[in-house]
Amino acid sequence: MDSNYLNVNRALWDEKTKHHQYSDFYDMEGFLSGKTSLREIELTALAPLVAGKSVLHLQCHFGQDSLSLARMGAKVTGVDFSSTAIELARSLNTQLGLDAQFVVSDVYGLPEVLKEKFDLVFTSYGVITWLPDLTRWASVIRQMLQPDGTFYLAEFHPTLYMYDHDKKEIGYRYFDHTKPYEEVETGTYADADAPIQQREFFWSHSLAGTIQPLLDQGLQLKKFQEFDYSPYNCFPNMQEVGPSRFVYGDLEDRLPHVFSVEMGS
Repeated sequence: MDSNYLNVNRALWDEKTKHHQYSDFYDMEGFLSGKTSLREIELTALAPLVAGKSVLHLQCHFGQDSLSLARMGAKVTGVDFSSTAIELARSLNTQLGLDAQFVVSDVYGLPEVLKEKFDLVFTSYGVITWLPDLTRWASVIRQMLQPDGTFYLAEFHPTLYMYDHDKKEIGYRYFDHTKPYEEVETGTYADADAPIQQREFFWSHSLAGTIQPLLDQGLQLKKFQEFDYSPYNCFPNMQEVGPSRFVYGDLEDRLPHVFSVEMGS
């Protein structure tokens, strides 16, 4: 593996941010006018948990979900390794008159730059595939949580990640693998025509490989769910089967698309 994977991926996400902010996918106009960026899955889970609580949002990109949580009454700190994304998040926070905080850091380095502990740690959709070591990830989450805190993850299902969506065939591993995939990304999930052609590194993580490290940190599983749709049209060859409900090809409920876990410390 290229030991510089973090810098390679950071450069990619710096570039993605420049295009994502103007994409229909992120609907900046709607967001600025008051529309939440949170989707039904996580909104249903988080709505009873966040008002008046401190929330740490890991891998927040340019902060739309963080700011949506702030609108719901949470005291939010968003974290991302892309300084370009965090700069935009801070600008949106000022524009909206909210009091969210945004920190530039990769997940593993977070304990060195943020000493606060939080009532809720949240992360969602397309996040863990960028992390090579979920044991370290789980350790950071535990360090960031208050003794009675909650961790919530909504993520694309590892079964969905097995598919090469362009070729309509299985192209990736299900089970955890220490060796990353290295590819050149053309365009982006939010804008297929974006003039991006850059290297990326990503990893496969199974359900067991995701949940067990959290259990090993002493977190208690409160709720686990699987969903037969994606709230985002972010893979090739998806079709809409309902409002903000997309399925890959014609598989529909034969393939899990998203899972979520809620855990207590």
